[in-house]
Amino acid sequence: MRARVLGSAAGGGFPQWNCRCPTCEAARTGTSALPRTQSSLAIRGADGPWYLANASPDLRQQLEGLRPDPAHDVRAAPMAGILLTDAEIDHTAGLLLARESSTALQVYGSEAVRRALADGYPVLSVLDHYCGVEWHTLEPERTLALDGSALEVESFPAGGDAPRYLGGSGADVEAIGLTFRDRVTGGVLTYVPGLARLGDAVLERLEASDAVLVDGTFWTERELVDLGISERTAGQMGHVPLSGAGGTLEALAELKRPRKILVHINNTNPVLLEDSPERQAVVRSGVEVGYDGLELEL
Repeated sequence: MRARVLGSAAGGGFPQWNCRCPTCEAARTGTSALPRTQSSLAIRGADGPWYLANASPDLRQQLEGLRPDPAHDVRAAPMAGILLTDAEIDHTAGLLLARESSTALQVYGSEAVRRALADGYPVLSVLDHYCGVEWHTLEPERTLALDGSALEVESFPAGGDAPRYLGGSGADVEAIGLTFRDRVTGGVLTYVPGLARLGDAVLERLEASDAVLVDGTFWTERELVDLGISERTAGQMGHVPLSGAGGTLEALAELKRPRKILVHINNTNPVLLEDSPERQAVVRSGVEVGYDGLELEL
């Protein structure tokens, strides 16, 4: 199994276009912070094509590093399908950028996400007038083999609230995580860029993986509140913060088996600063801060 982090930032990217927080300013000046595109992952098995986990608004430049089979036509997609962990705009807007596809997009996600993308944010309806979409429903805790690949995937609930564009409806539209297994090599990778709760079932799944790419959105519960950016806390936005008792970093430090990597990192998070005390705390915990282009082989 081979995986490549296409984008490691949360929605808005890093630096965010309208943000002048200290971390964004450090990225603009090139001091101690690498720019990042919005969250997405490419993954392929020991044989077979690439698949994407999420389609970010930065899809075009992210796909430049992936190459389709040279035997394919002049216009060929470098990926065989797209798996969605939620219905958020920063994970689905890239579907619209893929409308030039010469064949229907193969999209995988929960039934609740399909409804959100059909009604509240009608991406699927728009694509019907271009390339079209073939939808594959991911059922929680059920394994699904990915066509043409040695990979199989299993989704699991990760919690969180519905996208804001649903206006309070769609209470069942939660995020999911994805566990990929390679039937040839036996490698296991779990990808969960949006994590609202750290229960025993999630922790057991992470411990059973060879590598985990986990929600690192916020450092503290009140990160945006304290900066005067928002009145919503990390928990209210569907994310367990990294620091503090019961935080993600504490939980990840206890995992023995997997390689542990943070993804979906918000532009305000001080772990993005390579010389920050927060970054050092992450490193001491045996956790890595993910970056665009990071590759794993399992």
